[in-house]
Amino acid sequence: MRGELRTPGGVREDRDVRNQGGPVRKAVFAGLALTLLTTACAASQETAAVSQDYLVFYPPGQGGAATDAVEAVGGDVLSEDAQLGYLVARAARLPSGPAIVGVMPDRPIGEVARVKPAAKPVARPAAGPRRAAVKDEPLAGRQWDMRMIGATASGSYKKQIGNHKVLVGVIDTGIDGRHPDIAPNFNRKLSRNFVTDRPKDPKGKNLDGPCEHKGCKDPADVDDDGHGTHVASTIASPLNGIGIGGVAPGVSLVNLRAGTDSGYFFLKPTMDALKYAGDNGIDVVNMSFYVDPWNFNCPANPADTPAQQSEQKAIIAGMTRAVAYARARGVTLVSAIGNGSTDLGDPKQDTGSPDYPSGAAKSRKIDNTCLNVPAELPGVIAVTSVGPSKRKAVYSDYGAEQADVAAPGGDTLDTGTSLKGAAREILAAAPQKALRASTSIDAKGQPLTSSVIRECKNGTCSYYQYLEGTSMAAPHVAGVAALLVARFGKPGRGGLELDPARLESLLYASTYDRGCPASGNYRYSADATHVCVGSTAKNGFYGNGIVSALKAVTIPGT
Repeated sequence: MRGELRTPGGVREDRDVRNQGGPVRKAVFAGLALTLLTTACAASQETAAVSQDYLVFYPPGQGGAATDAVEAVGGDVLSEDAQLGYLVARAARLPSGPAIVGVMPDRPIGEVARVKPAAKPVARPAAGPRRAAVKDEPLAGRQWDMRMIGATASGSYKKQIGNHKVLVGVIDTGIDGRHPDIAPNFNRKLSRNFVTDRPKDPKGKNLDGPCEHKGCKDPADVDDDGHGTHVASTIASPLNGIGIGGVAPGVSLVNLRAGTDSGYFFLKPTMDALKYAGDNGIDVVNMSFYVDPWNFNCPANPADTPAQQSEQKAIIAGMTRAVAYARARGVTLVSAIGNGSTDLGDPKQDTGSPDYPSGAAKSRKIDNTCLNVPAELPGVIAVTSVGPSKRKAVYSDYGAEQADVAAPGGDTLDTGTSLKGAAREILAAAPQKALRASTSIDAKGQPLTSSVIRECKNGTCSYYQYLEGTSMAAPHVAGVAALLVARFGKPGRGGLELDPARLESLLYASTYDRGCPASGNYRYSADATHVCVGSTAKNGFYGNGIVSALKAVTIPGT
């Protein structure tokens, strides 16, 4: 979504091809709510008259000194997360000093009831759907992406479809847990919503829209945007004779919602989701977003104010710690690399940050010290996108150091394929309510665009939508990772567990090498040429190769 689905100017990656996973690149950023790094705060961090809440990150063991720094500016510490090393503080001025790594604005609008980690694993079915008489789903003919990676009835489904003991967390805008092609694999007990929607932004402009539930907090089986549902469907839509099949149709889906209805992914809810994943036995997490409001986080960019620099330092520190926390507890982390058509090893300019509040974006020169978060963090598997011909998608970010693996994410501009228009994108489940809100279907439920497919069976209709983006590529990798957990995982917290380092090694062994084009680059248009650097085994367009579900279920254990 925003964080991951944004377009070069800060829009979602999957819809406008800027999201990390495809649909949207709206990074849900600072915490529960919308970051309120306003122009006034940025211009005069020392004289801000109104107190507000901040996330104050400190070095290891410096919580006491950080508390002193907050109190020195007349602020109060509201709470502390010693595991991730930050304070939630209320102050009228930004605290500073050697005990402060970074400070990020935070507002109570996203305040969520604290969820205590389950004392013991939640009971769930012993196994996923049986593999007997596996057949392709009704819409399988439209799934060129699954054929590319061998996730078909004649391919990986014959060997392994996953196991309900494997838990895949989707950190996104939510999951429509009642969708007929998701419900059988949806783990309602473990699913959580870490955000509270906000009807309007600080300028009074419409943001998430009117509240639909008490306290503006949606239930954990709701997705008013559709991005998270699409991602979840690609990972694990079941083989139930309805619609499509996912990469791992027998695993469990856990909604770890950190994205707002408007598609922003702020820091606090995103960290909360990662920490929850680590505490509750989640095996694999998909992150198709970037953390708002910065597409690129630069610790010391002269184009930014001191307050903005501190905010970006806070995002880097907070997410680095949250990712490390989850990985140390057995969570394998998969992220869309981004939809900015940018070589992340040599970025030049960021024109879409900060993307919140609206109208705050500016153009600034950047370099390789600036990070796309979470894709460029240690321990995160960054996924590039390819179209039907296996050409790197025109929108997909890339980089010799940054790209880890590639997967189908769709590309309407792809050449070398007989597919046309939306059929070159990725088809997956969509919430009916979201389609109605976007006027993609009419009052009778009939699609108004070729990008939406309706399938009815026994009086029940399901909807599917074509989307493209690295947001769509990442869930293919998360699904393959889930298959590997099903094969090689051992009994543990949540059901099965597999060390992330070993899973990553197995994942790379499950890819097909794809070298740079013979010319060394792809020339998409007169003003868009992307240069590929690296070997056939590892390069900036495809990383370690294009993932394969079929190889994942057949490679020998190591």
